[in-house]
Amino acid sequence: MDARSRGIVVFGGGTATNSLVDVFENIRQSRRCWLSYVIPISDNGGSSSELIRVFGGPVRLIPGSETDAERASLKELFNHRLSSDPTQARLQWLDIVEGRAELWNNISSEKRELIRSIFNLVNLEIVKRARPSSVFNFSKASIGNLFLTGGRVFTGSLESAIYLLSTICSIPPTVSALPAINSNFTHHISAGLADGTQITGQNSISHPSAPTSLPDDELSSLSTRREMEEHDRIEDATLPGSLPTLRKQYINFSKADEEDLPARIERIWYINPYGHEIWPLANPKVLDAVRRAGAVIYSIGSLYTSIVPSLVLRGVGAVLADPAVRYKVMILNSSVDRETGPSTAPLTATDFVKAIARAAAQSQGDFAVGDEKATGKGEVHKYVTHLIYLEDEGAPKVDREELNNLGLDCIRVYGRRVDGTLKYDEAGLTRALEAVIGKPEMARSRRNTSGQ
Repeated sequence: MDARSRGIVVFGGGTATNSLVDVFENIRQSRRCWLSYVIPISDNGGSSSELIRVFGGPVRLIPGSETDAERASLKELFNHRLSSDPTQARLQWLDIVEGRAELWNNISSEKRELIRSIFNLVNLEIVKRARPSSVFNFSKASIGNLFLTGGRVFTGSLESAIYLLSTICSIPPTVSALPAINSNFTHHISAGLADGTQITGQNSISHPSAPTSLPDDELSSLSTRREMEEHDRIEDATLPGSLPTLRKQYINFSKADEEDLPARIERIWYINPYGHEIWPLANPKVLDAVRRAGAVIYSIGSLYTSIVPSLVLRGVGAVLADPAVRYKVMILNSSVDRETGPSTAPLTATDFVKAIARAAAQSQGDFAVGDEKATGKGEVHKYVTHLIYLEDEGAPKVDREELNNLGLDCIRVYGRRVDGTLKYDEAGLTRALEAVIGKPEMARSRRNTSGQ
């Protein structure tokens, strides 16, 4: 089967990938193929008594329609976030559960009562688990996430909860959201920096609210033991003895103006609740999707907390390296952040693609992340064949000659300014992707794009 008639797999996560969903959908429709999003599940956000981690992947796929009032209302309902004020958020949630909120307008009674039954179930679980010392915080909670939580409680399966949401919202059967790990357990990540520092927990890596480095003697320090003992007195969903940083609430945070990491990130790995490294197997459906794909897209977003955690899972690197997956496209971020700094020496485009290659090598048991064999020409090209980028003062620097020497084709596109920030223009990005994975006659041309 020709690669252009096969499906597309998108590795992404978070609001950045959210903004490109329409682009990927346009490509899917024009190619009449299937489209799968791989969603990372390594977040440790939310309240310490949350039922599951904040998981918003499938919600972004809900089709909206100006001519279909119910579809538009369903999308608005499931994408709705509650107030940042905990008291107000709780009252808003109760209005939704009890069917009084205006968000229910235009949703048919049969769908409303089905959805409300799931909301009632998750609300019951929240009430059952409430303790004076451990109260669920509804601040900024996503209604879609709460529905998925209730669906998982009801069915015992995250994938079944996703299927239920997809069915209610008429998400096309050729579009799917696949959790990177098929598990009902929370998974956490740690980062190892070039100076030997270790940082534990996705939020601590990406946008901490307090100092988060994990010294070698943390588990043996008196203050840490006391903090863990205090946590263990609280009856919640966290295993006794879990690392304190994995229990903290990360309800309110900002990714802007974060202090630089002390050194660059060298490796991401999974840990159990006690901080020991584990090596989880990727969801078999993710591996199967990549095997059947003609193209893989690494979307914009947090490199080390959204993209890399899905790539280091056992099995992913091997299927990505298969030459049958012909097109492996990285859409480069238009700016750098805490993860891809420090600001004095931010990651370049070459650093981005090498990080992908290292993660894929790690997935196959090769932990020599600094070894040239993991980032040489032949190796990088196994996992990234094309780079699409924006040119801007704050964007990662692109050395086309250097990337060409690694075997990559580079395509520059024009963007648009939004609140002073350069973002991808949907039409321009669509044309660039079509030049690679869309129209056959444009496959190898670097002239039919939005810019050079």
